[in-house]
Amino acid sequence: MNSVLIQGVGVVILLVLGYIFGRIAEKRHFKRIIKREEACQHLPVIATRYPPTDQPYQQIMVTGNVVIASDYFKGFLAGLINIFGGRVTPFESMLDRARRESILRMKGEAMKLNARYVFNVKFDTTRIATGRLAAMEVLAYGTAMVPVNQANSDAKATTLNAAI
Repeated sequence: MNSVLIQGVGVVILLVLGYIFGRIAEKRHFKRIIKREEACQHLPVIATRYPPTDQPYQQIMVTGNVVIASDYFKGFLAGLINIFGGRVTPFESMLDRARRESILRMKGEAMKLNARYVFNVKFDTTRIATGRLAAMEVLAYGTAMVPVNQANSDAKATTLNAAI
């Protein structure tokens, strides 16, 4: 009886620690995401299939990929929700973080190309089961629209720098 009580207390302590450290990590990640979103809000990400026609563009595929793992508390809570039914809200915030992070990584790749837009943006989400805990992979991809004049001048500058 005594060992069962000790094991029960151990499980509760692990759940509480998982909750505390998971919340701290999640809040830090959301703060970093918000700062990065503010820094790159000048680059529009558009879900339409039709590219802008205001000038000629070079089209380059850009991607952003992220894998985010859940903590023990979220896994435990999701297991309880699965028993009783309902929305699995612990994973909703994790999916939101993963989507936003993948968009930011995709935007970062487009900004390196000096793109003016990223259009036809799509998401691909995959659940990765690692034992009892779940992780989630989100891939955001789209087409970066780089102005042709800018793309040509960047290519010339790269060729000139390589020759020097």
